[in-house]
Amino acid sequence: MELDTTLNGQPSGQVKSAARALDLLDDIATHGPGTQLMLSTRLGIPKSSLHALLRTMTARGWLDTDPTGSVYRLGIHSLTLGSAYLDGDSVVARASSAMDEIASTTEEAVHLGRLDGTHVVYTAKRESAHPLRMHSAVGRRLPAYSTALGRAILAEQSIDVRERLVPDDIAALTAQTTTDRERLLEIIDKASVLGYAVESEESCIGVRCFAVALPFGPHAVDALSVAVPMSRLDGPREDFIIETLLSVKARLALVRDNSFVR
Repeated sequence: MELDTTLNGQPSGQVKSAARALDLLDDIATHGPGTQLMLSTRLGIPKSSLHALLRTMTARGWLDTDPTGSVYRLGIHSLTLGSAYLDGDSVVARASSAMDEIASTTEEAVHLGRLDGTHVVYTAKRESAHPLRMHSAVGRRLPAYSTALGRAILAEQSIDVRERLVPDDIAALTAQTTTDRERLLEIIDKASVLGYAVESEESCIGVRCFAVALPFGPHAVDALSVAVPMSRLDGPREDFIIETLLSVKARLALVRDNSFVR
């Protein structure tokens, strides 16, 4: 068994071949399909080592190729595994009825997201009832600081955790993304006071999002959001969406608290 010794020159306890396979899946999921040369360059893996790995993962269905056989993309087994994860996720199941309620009440797109490191990953979605809607998908991964989902979760964390999870150098996703770290920490602090978070066109131009963290544990890592094209927003509608989210959050917290009563 070949151990990875790349962590400060000492064995990290990882099997190098397994780590490379997982790195390959992560890279294609994040940066898109690539040729063997492109993947070798992106991952820093020698072409000779990558060739056998690509053949094995393609044969097992983790990867697939284009008609030319030269460009590698995620295979059907990656989808099967991801679907199995969501089917067995307790938070996705518990939040399902709340998402249905919010989508029915607001007629807008509703997202469930989970904090993963410094990012938030969409784990479920309900589509808007309107033809003009936000483009998003389950599995999408965005920096937590640029989304209402991520900010709502960060607002529930201690100040030390917020400081750790908001990077010094903030990359802009759009021209409207807040890139000043101190300003961003102030926005998250305000969300902790209000109980909900907002972002306007910072992750998607033309869209404003509102989010609340889900009270499913001592440290919130999941949140619900409503995404609305700004052309459909006015003061009363914005207030209605926020009130709907806060009401659902309060009801879920009450259910959680009552579950401890014997």
